[in-house]
Amino acid sequence: MMVNPRAWLAEAIATYALVFFGPLSIILSVAYFGSVLTIPALVVIALAHGAAIGLMVYAFGHVSGAHINPAVTISMIVTRRINIKDGIAYIVFQIIGAIVAAATLKAILPDLGDKVHFGTQGGPSLLLNNSAISGFTVEAILTFFLVTVIFMTAVHKKAPAGMYGLAIGGMIFLIHLVGVPLTGASVNPARTLGPAIISGYWNDHWIYWAGPIVGAVIAGLVMNYIFVKKAEKEVA
Repeated sequence: MMVNPRAWLAEAIATYALVFFGPLSIILSVAYFGSVLTIPALVVIALAHGAAIGLMVYAFGHVSGAHINPAVTISMIVTRRINIKDGIAYIVFQIIGAIVAAATLKAILPDLGDKVHFGTQGGPSLLLNNSAISGFTVEAILTFFLVTVIFMTAVHKKAPAGMYGLAIGGMIFLIHLVGVPLTGASVNPARTLGPAIISGYWNDHWIYWAGPIVGAVIAGLVMNYIFVKKAEKEVA
């Protein structure tokens, strides 16, 4: 596979969209509903993240695969769905997109955004007894199912055509519905890193790298070698 700068730019734009609209929904939820996490606020946040991912998958899936997530890219490198040079470039451009998006939010909503650290995940919540190991486990499990949906709808040769964006966006919606009250629901190292750099808020930051990467690699290996490869052999 050739190195593809167009795909790198697609990853930066798509990740910018996630880290602009996602944290913006958190900032606006605090403005509308207050700092306590209410059901309406949770639904708004989950919908915004799900829609941003789903729409960007449809917009750029045919250009770069629309990974929008270093953990997803690492799972694609490990399963040899993308070459290492493109994979590293994807991750670099995802992080650039995330940082620029968080900086944009700081420029346009400095005071409101600062209240929620521009959407940075704040570590495991009281519901998890602030346990970093529990937070790591939640992030790993949530990312496992995200990458499972990606492989089985966007990569699998026998998946229903055209449904992948809806399925992936829907899984992001579900992940945020249950994950925001627990860890803030990152499942994406770039999603957490961009706002963390802009806000300087690094609480339990490691779990938002380790959890998603572990979950993504396990899902990628299982789905690729048990389900996807079998279908490719049958098609061939």
